[in-house]
Amino acid sequence: MSVNTVQQPHLIAEKKQRIWTGPQIVLTVIIVIISLTCLLPFINVAAMSLSSKSAILSGRVSFLPVEFTGMAYKAIFSDPAMMRSLSFTVSITVAYTAFSMVLTVLMAYPLTKKRLKGRKFFNFLALFTMYFSGGTIPIYLNIKELSLLNTPWCLILPGMLSTYNMIILKSFFSALPSELEEAATIDGANDFQILLRVYLPLSMASLATLTLFYAVGKWNSFQDALYYIQDKKFQPLQLKLYHLIKGSQAVDVAAMEGGSSTVATEISESIQPASIIFATLPILLVYPFVQRYFVAGVTIGAVKG
Repeated sequence: MSVNTVQQPHLIAEKKQRIWTGPQIVLTVIIVIISLTCLLPFINVAAMSLSSKSAILSGRVSFLPVEFTGMAYKAIFSDPAMMRSLSFTVSITVAYTAFSMVLTVLMAYPLTKKRLKGRKFFNFLALFTMYFSGGTIPIYLNIKELSLLNTPWCLILPGMLSTYNMIILKSFFSALPSELEEAATIDGANDFQILLRVYLPLSMASLATLTLFYAVGKWNSFQDALYYIQDKKFQPLQLKLYHLIKGSQAVDVAAMEGGSSTVATEISESIQPASIIFATLPILLVYPFVQRYFVAGVTIGAVKG
């Protein structure tokens, strides 16, 4: 009897934890709806990429492939230029993200120091570029004069610093306790040592988030390559897929005129969703690893006192 009496409060506590309140149910339903809103279109695109042209045109494809076929993916992976564009895009994305994060940190950190002469003027210049730009033609002429056309650098140097991301990091730096910097200064640390040993370790969550922003932005970038790149060996993945989709549309026109092959006609509708999956999957595979750094950054950035 005494054992049951001791265990009974624990059992009651466990039962209370399993009871869902009204707000919890509403919040769970909202989260599920939002998750399905993001997930179901992706599943539909994946199903269309594995379905036949007739099934897609008849609207019979929902969330499962109809008349399963992998011809669209075979067309993508059998193209050596597509694999070259994939590797080139990965290289460009890594280089661009690394350079952009270095510039963002080196600009955000000094602008948090009140002792910096002309700090308000530099803040104004940064904000001015956020709202006003020279336009496409002046930027193109500038890149042409710098002999950057048809080079990988024309995809890296322009837009390498995002003012919006810099402001986010600057705000995070400003929110850190000033006592940490004062203690490091008393110990004899200079500004670079304070940045590397105090600010950056405490800002891992923000750095991981901005890294993801830069990487996804460059991975999905399209117009810069369309404007500045003519050489096929420097075409990133998005531009390559653009030409591939245009080719599938040309196949539809040729099919109406009776001048296209049977295989090309069959994949003309599924090539577009297959291209979307092919371009989206790599960044989706990287995201879980970045998410781990989000959690680690929050843990490292916690100020204990």
